Amino acid sequence: MALPIVAIIGRPNVGKSTFVNRLVGGKDAIVHDEPGVTRDRTYKPAFWCDREFQVVDTGGIVFDDDTEFLPYIREQAFTALQEASVAIFVVDGQQGATTADLELAEWLRHQAVPILVAVNKCESIEQGLAQAGEFWSLGLGEPYPVSSIHGSGVGDLLDVMLTHLPETSELPDIEEIKVAIIGRPNVGKSSLLNAFVGENRAIVSPISGTTRDTIDMLVERDGKRYRLVDTAGIRKKKHIDYGTEFFSINRAFKAIRRADVVLMTIDAVDGITEQDQKLMGRIIDDGRACVIVINKWDAIEKDTYTINEYNRKIDDKFYYVSWAPRIYVSALTGQRVPKILDSVDLAYSEHRRRVTTSVINEVIEDAVMWKSPPTNRQGRQGKIYYGTQVRAEPPTIALFVNDPKRFGDNYRRYIERQFREQLGFVGTPIRVLWRGKKSRESDRDTPSLNRALRT
Repeated sequence: MALPIVAIIGRPNVGKSTFVNRLVGGKDAIVHDEPGVTRDRTYKPAFWCDREFQVVDTGGIVFDDDTEFLPYIREQAFTALQEASVAIFVVDGQQGATTADLELAEWLRHQAVPILVAVNKCESIEQGLAQAGEFWSLGLGEPYPVSSIHGSGVGDLLDVMLTHLPETSELPDIEEIKVAIIGRPNVGKSSLLNAFVGENRAIVSPISGTTRDTIDMLVERDGKRYRLVDTAGIRKKKHIDYGTEFFSINRAFKAIRRADVVLMTIDAVDGITEQDQKLMGRIIDDGRACVIVINKWDAIEKDTYTINEYNRKIDDKFYYVSWAPRIYVSALTGQRVPKILDSVDLAYSEHRRRVTTSVINEVIEDAVMWKSPPTNRQGRQGKIYYGTQVRAEPPTIALFVNDPKRFGDNYRRYIERQFREQLGFVGTPIRVLWRGKKSRESDRDTPSLNRALRT
């Protein structure tokens, strides 16, 4: 049975995201002194007492205004209400009951879900009771004074909220694969998320920068659970001002670091840009598994040679990630979107894979036999004594040699290429550490490395 859902509703800038951060015990939701920061509905796990539930943060609702994203925000909020067991209507206690609050309360009275009123920004108990009293006029029952910043009053509200949540049985322990959808603005990341889940989970618009917060959704297939995370489009640093976009992109970078697999999304029409190359470099630096998704393939005029020509372009621009699977899709039509998860499964397993020391040394022996290590000007040749995998995620192999300085970049690339050809590691970067005699002597007293060498 899925966790019950608690929807957070309110007009813009009343502190909904701060309230969500208080409930989930973190700072995942973007908080900024600007209306309309949150647009999509974002799900976060939370618990109170012995009960677990999901909190859904929604965008600020404004009626009688259809400019820009407001109709989409209303649609997302309405969807959240339909799937929620209870909704918390957040209002601003310092501003008092506004016309927008009254209009929203009128709309909420016609919804089937129970509504609790949280009067936010009540920083003191005495003033809070007086501030909350004004919101009896909403006609939604008792208003509860709370302070999202300090946490006062939140516990009393949650005690009441629990009475509206259904009993939940213990959830089965299913492995969860975290998948981050990364790319430049307007390459179709949100459309891709919607195509996965079969609903308008994220707002899709031709306006660049529609997605601001990270949006996650759970998808289950063949006994596996995937947490898909849509992120804000990442532009060049010089185009980013401090503010909402700055926080959004920081969230996107954190999503890369937390992900098991990153879907590097490319616009097939625009092709691979310099910014795409920089993003790919970030994925590699963070050691994440990666699948290259070429979206909007339906918009490309094709003939017999089209895909081969496009593959050559990718080989040219992404020559340093030849190991990453690539798949051509259309999020708009759903073409080949389900096959992405097949590539995710492969990259995920390879990213966590461990190879025995004996197999690694067989690869080294064959590589050295075909191409001997270089000799320096003094006639001293490099020697590889042995190698072993010291960690996974990403796979990291330590090579113990007589002197790392005797191995130039060309030979190092040759050895890494042999590991790729012989061992695979499809979809994941690998790291090769070259350690000399002095490193070996100092490592004898390092328990963590010694344990790694025994595995």
